[in-house]
Amino acid sequence: MAEKNQAQAAGGATIRIQYYRSTIAAPETHKQIVKSLGLTKLNQIVERPDTPAMRGFVEKVPHLLRIIE
Repeated sequence: MAEKNQAQAAGGATIRIQYYRSTIAAPETHKQIVKSLGLTKLNQIVERPDTPAMRGFVEKVPHLLRIIE
């Protein structure tokens, strides 16, 4: 929660991204996207800046990631 408050105080909105499905049978590019977001374990949730680039990452692999509102 402290990270979220700091990000909002700085003026930037954040999104919470959950890694909910395994990348075992996914193509290598999908695995790289998940890893680049800092996700390593299933059901892990990370907060990232709400930018078009971050939303684009999630849109590339919607079968592996979801945005938590």
